[in-house]
Amino acid sequence: MKTLFRMIVLSVPLAACSSLSIYYREGASVSRMQSDTTDCQVAALKDAPVANQVRQSPPIFFPGRTICNSAGQCYQTPGYWEPGRIYTVDANEGLRNQVEAQCMARRGYQPVTLEPCKQNVKSQVPQQRTTKLPPLSSASCFVQFEDGSFQIITPTIASKQG
Repeated sequence: MKTLFRMIVLSVPLAACSSLSIYYREGASVSRMQSDTTDCQVAALKDAPVANQVRQSPPIFFPGRTICNSAGQCYQTPGYWEPGRIYTVDANEGLRNQVEAQCMARRGYQPVTLEPCKQNVKSQVPQQRTTKLPPLSSASCFVQFEDGSFQIITPTIASKQG
C-alpha cells in the first residue's frame, strides 16, 4: 500500500475546518520540524524538479438531434465536436513527494493528520501554541491560531502538555 502525504507549509494560515497534516516526531520542536521539512522539500525539488507537461483531454462528439414539428416534418441538426480541456501536470510531483517523505523518515519523522478539536475539548485547556510535539493518541486534535501557529491537544494527557 503506497500512500503519499503532501505536507502543508505551517506558516500559511489553514482553513478553519480542515485537517492539519504535518511530519511528527514526538518531542521534536515545531521549529526544528518546520526547518527539517523545508530542508527536505528543497532537497526533493533538486532531485525531482518541476517537470510541467501540457496535456489535453480527448475531444467529445455531440451527435445531431432529430427535431420534428406537429405536422410530422423532421429535420436533423448537425453534430459537433467540443475540444478537450487543456491542462498542465507536474510529472515529477508524486516522485518529489516520495523523496520528501523518505528524507523526513530518515530524520525520524512520520506523517500524521490531525482533525480540528471540538469546542468542548478546546474549552478544557488553556490556549497555548505548541512548541514541542507532544505524545499523540487517536483522540489528539489541534487548534489553529490566526497567525498560522497551532496547538496540539491530546485529551487523555492534556494536563501533562506544556
